[in-house]
Amino acid sequence: MRYLNYLLLAAVLGALQGCFPIIAAGVGAGALMASDRRTNGTFIEDEAIEDKTSNKISITYQNTVHVNVTSYNRHVLLTGEVPTQEIKTAIAEMVNNLPNIAAVNNELLVDVNSSLKSRSSDSIISGNIKLRFLKNDDFKAEHVKVVTERGTVYLLGLVYRKEADAATEIASTTPGVERVVKMFEYLD
Repeated sequence: MRYLNYLLLAAVLGALQGCFPIIAAGVGAGALMASDRRTNGTFIEDEAIEDKTSNKISITYQNTVHVNVTSYNRHVLLTGEVPTQEIKTAIAEMVNNLPNIAAVNNELLVDVNSSLKSRSSDSIISGNIKLRFLKNDDFKAEHVKVVTERGTVYLLGLVYRKEADAATEIASTTPGVERVVKMFEYLD
């Protein structure tokens, strides 16, 4: 029964990737911002970038693409699938032209949309990594954002190199992970 509870928790945490620290700590956004290395303004701006960008892509490409938008310190990560190279390029240009974007990392694949099974697997992988982050003493779990797409794990955050190495080791040794992409900004 205990294993089932952990599995359910991992699935929920993976599905709520951007909300993990709030749920894990059981506190509101104020406490989350206090422990985040981004300024409060940047934290709020990242949330707004994700929402505005996702909405703009959704309106423009109405159900023809599967695009996840992640913003960390105004660096935008695009993951998912699009039907053509032209759409992949157009989405990156659209995002790059939005205000307050520092950089765009376009990791979109030109392919059919991933299946529900694949997305569920990715959520479980992210949840497992986050649970393993909680057990380590080398960094705080809320300092590293985890995004998983088709078995590839993207790690984002404002971290020290020692923290990045520890997070990368944990992610790369988690079952189901095929590849780890470090997208950190280093503090040292």
